[in-house]
Amino acid sequence: MTTPSTIDDVTELSAVNSILGAIGQAPINKLDFSNPEISYIYGILKDVNRDVQDEGWIFNTEHHYKLAPDAKDEIKIPSNMLRMDVSDGQKNRLTNVIKRGGKLYDKVNHTYKFTDDQYLDIVWLFELTDLPSVFQRYIILRASARAAAQLVSSPDLHQLLSIQEANARAACVEYECNQGDYSFMGWPEETSYTAYQPYQGLRRHA
Repeated sequence: MTTPSTIDDVTELSAVNSILGAIGQAPINKLDFSNPEISYIYGILKDVNRDVQDEGWIFNTEHHYKLAPDAKDEIKIPSNMLRMDVSDGQKNRLTNVIKRGGKLYDKVNHTYKFTDDQYLDIVWLFELTDLPSVFQRYIILRASARAAAQLVSSPDLHQLLSIQEANARAACVEYECNQGDYSFMGWPEETSYTAYQPYQGLRRHA
């Protein structure tokens, strides 16, 4: 009986080695940030990871997420929150919150004080290792294309990596469509089902 193949976990080291391989450099055994090239490539990887997740995909977006006030009636913002908005904000004009000083701030009432729980639509930032594999691949290829443009004088290599990046992004959009369970008809508010929002689709660009 054939043993099923397994998929190796993507780590920051393996991601950096993938980028190094894409631009024709030898792999490394550890992340040595005293090496300027390794430090630079690692920075590109971190920036691209954040940029991609900041778009807000099905895997890192939560709707109607509750944040409760503490004993001081203040709400601390989790450190891995990229973006947020008041749930049903198009209908609820009584509250408009932003991040300020690491806490939730109410722009309508000009205060940090909250007596009730706040329900927000949140986009989270996760570690690369926790992302779906299609997004890991997209981030690595996007970082590779950026590294090639900035570190290697080879237009042909950059063009090739850019094509691979575009294909990887298409796979992410397909994943989003398959996992999103969107509907033109909408769904009752008391469920967690997400209605189709055309403007969200328009945000997906190459």
